[in-house]
Amino acid sequence: MAQLAKEGMTMIVVTHEMGFARRAADRVIFMADGEILEQAEPEEFFTNPKSDRAKDFLGKILTH
Repeated sequence: MAQLAKEGMTMIVVTHEMGFARRAADRVIFMADGEILEQAEPEEFFTNPKSDRAKDFLGKILTH
C-alpha cells in the first residue's frame, strides 16, 4: 500500500496504524462516533491536533 501511495494511487484507508498513516497519507481524516472531528495534512495532524479527542487518541497511541 505504501508503494501504491508513492506511485500516486488514490486510496481511502481506514487504520489505527498511525505510523503507516503518517508515512502514506496526504490527508488525514480523524473520526469518532461516526463524525469527522478533524481533517489535516499528516504533519499538521500529528504535530498539532486540534480536537481534544484527537489529542487524547494520539497521546495513547504514539506513546506505546
